[in-house]
Amino acid sequence: MIGPYERWRRHVPAHPSYRCRACGVPWPCQHARLALVTAYRNDRVGLMVYLGAQLARALRELPDVHPALLAGQILYWVPRRR
Repeated sequence: MIGPYERWRRHVPAHPSYRCRACGVPWPCQHARLALVTAYRNDRVGLMVYLGAQLARALRELPDVHPALLAGQILYWVPRRR
């Protein structure tokens, strides 16, 4: 990537911990959230499908973590439609 979006490219989940590779906080971090909302600004359904796939992978990779905690971390930050 070239340009202002380059800094967001590194904020991806590390597997199997689902912590951000760049900053180490639970993914999606603030930078990843901003990048995702920007990338999917006109496609909220696409964003939810992508995050749902990430949730499914996280559930497989982190079987000891309660599913509601993972859902809260990965899905519940998405802005609601008005």
